[in-house]
Amino acid sequence: MSGDGTTADDDPLRTAVWRLRSRACWADAAALLEPAGPETALQRASLLVERCVYTAAGWEDAEDALRTAEALAHSDDERGAAACERGYLAYAATLSAVRDRADEARAALGRAAALIAPGAAGRALLDFRRGLIAENLTRSPQAARAAYRRAHAGATAHADPLLLSGTWRHLAGLSLREGELAEARHGFAESLRIREELGYLVGTAPALVSLADTETEPEASRLREEARRLFRLLGGVPTWLAAQLAPPAPGTATA
Repeated sequence: MSGDGTTADDDPLRTAVWRLRSRACWADAAALLEPAGPETALQRASLLVERCVYTAAGWEDAEDALRTAEALAHSDDERGAAACERGYLAYAATLSAVRDRADEARAALGRAAALIAPGAAGRALLDFRRGLIAENLTRSPQAARAAYRRAHAGATAHADPLLLSGTWRHLAGLSLREGELAEARHGFAESLRIREELGYLVGTAPALVSLADTETEPEASRLREEARRLFRLLGGVPTWLAAQLAPPAPGTATA
């Protein structure tokens, strides 16, 4: 599930699900969706998998929802989308050190690649997640960059701004590692702009922290303080930011 926020033309259910999701209320959003068909079942699974990514919790609920989505999938696109979520869940478990499921993640995304046609809407999200595995599990920045660029082009072609915010952010992260500060700052700023426009609060704090890493003082501290405020507002989500946003110890000098 990538998603694109809501507009005035969206139905009330879609709007409610988006607002809950963007405020880190994934379980509440999933509860609004009854898995009567493959599309709804996949949406529920995607929400609960995303909760695992951001909180490192809720694994059993995500597995149950994903098994339902897999059982209800009939077309290649549906089976491919379910496999893409399966791979993302296994990736999240590996990255969170819950259990090493790296091989499962690669195999599931490989199945998804065989099922989702090139140029299909779901292909961009698949490419993005393959980039995540290349960057964070395989440690292959070149392969990650290629995958992110494919995802970026696909997100642009299919008008998926939330996914586009992710590709901007991760391409910028690779640029920062290579010392391309101006390019990194531009990418992080674009990612933040999109997330703020969409009202995707749960993804805004990470975008603020990333941009802060490219700025000088006092702007860097201002961005981190705003990220800290959102982090507290959302109850300490995403959990991976806890160490980065911990307030400095009393008496500690800051640059």
